[in-house]
Amino acid sequence: MAAITKWSRATGTLGLLGVAASVLLIGLLHVLPPSSEVSVVRRTISEYGLLENAWVFNLGVFALALGSLAVLATLVGRNVIRPFSVSSVLITSWSLCLMAVVVFPKNNWAIGPSVGGMIHRYASVVAFISLPVAAILAGRAAKAAWPVWLGVLSLGWFGLIIGAVLLQPFTGVNWWIAIPLGAVELGLLMTEVAAVAALAVVRTAPSPAMLERAVVAG
Repeated sequence: MAAITKWSRATGTLGLLGVAASVLLIGLLHVLPPSSEVSVVRRTISEYGLLENAWVFNLGVFALALGSLAVLATLVGRNVIRPFSVSSVLITSWSLCLMAVVVFPKNNWAIGPSVGGMIHRYASVVAFISLPVAAILAGRAAKAAWPVWLGVLSLGWFGLIIGAVLLQPFTGVNWWIAIPLGAVELGLLMTEVAAVAALAVVRTAPSPAMLERAVVAG
């Protein structure tokens, strides 16, 4: 089994701290006014970025992005993934898109659409797809079940949004009304945050040769 070096232990801990900070800060938005008045069922989490206490939301998202980059370093350090691989590119994309979500707030529909708001939307889509696929690939490489299942569940949450979009021409109901969008997005985010935490603690699975050597040594 791959050795857990001081470096990979430190980066793994930083990753978990980033995840914990993001959960705490975004959780506070649900109890602190004025964000506490936002419906968690119908309104998306990005709505918090338009309020007076948007700095709490921004800090939480940045903590998650930086924590995810620390987890990427952990996975590379433990030889779960290569520095330049599909998984590393996807985790990097997830982290950069999270930062873009903060830099470019969502459209304020009381004013109208904006270029920044469109960047926010596309960055969110890329982020929500990148992390689950990376979790599945890295989990399979490490023979770790939790990242794989959390990645699959995340794609399931996102599938509800895609389904609502595809059914809109047939139902005549706007896709963001057809489903409880806020609840679905919250479920998606919580699952992906859990996937990042699961990736922070994975190790490489022992190869047959390593197992054979361990048996001989024993």
